[in-house]
Amino acid sequence: MPKITLISRVTDALPLAASLADDKDAYANELQEYERQAKRIVKNVCAERSRSVTGLSSSVSGAATVDVGYFVFHYLVAGAVVYLTLAEKAYPRKLAFAFLDELRREFETVYGRQIETATRPYEMIRFDTFMQKTKRVYLDASAPRNLEKLNSDLLDVRDIMTRSIHEVLGRGERLETLQTTSSKLSSESRKYLRHAKRARWILRLRQYGPLALVFVIVVLGLWFFKLRRR
Repeated sequence: MPKITLISRVTDALPLAASLADDKDAYANELQEYERQAKRIVKNVCAERSRSVTGLSSSVSGAATVDVGYFVFHYLVAGAVVYLTLAEKAYPRKLAFAFLDELRREFETVYGRQIETATRPYEMIRFDTFMQKTKRVYLDASAPRNLEKLNSDLLDVRDIMTRSIHEVLGRGERLETLQTTSSKLSSESRKYLRHAKRARWILRLRQYGPLALVFVIVVLGLWFFKLRRR
């Protein structure tokens, strides 16, 4: 069954809604770490999508499964939103994506016009009520409703790729490293310009300072000379 679900905006990875781990879950302690990992995956998937839009990435899948051992993350990118959920590896992949697609349809209906204007994290947190209700429906893979979905040809997951956690996080971390390096270079450049201006000012002071001092002394001398003549 889906255990952790995150819904975020693609453009800036802003979390819009979430359904986190249940304290009563048998894996509650482990799931807290997966929650942190889920946020990192969403952030990196959003970064990949942004790069694909600007032409920096040639092909980024709109749906994928990320293998993290006993569990797997499934994510679906639709429009301006990424939907991600964590489930046990044994849980049917087709049901996991049916779950995400059901969330997508309801979320677009209820909050579609608010996605671009959202400014606060978890601004659509009330959507958790629908997620919890839907999660209970998908709890038992052998339930008649879910068996019908498994046998349906409406949702084909055969072409959805499986990615490793290192591949997903590695690309994002490299992008983050490039951004950090760029920021450092920009900062160093500004420092260099400040030092260069200061150095030029000191050099001019050394070149023209003595002449200016002599000029001031001469002017003061003439001024005192005139005062004495009076």
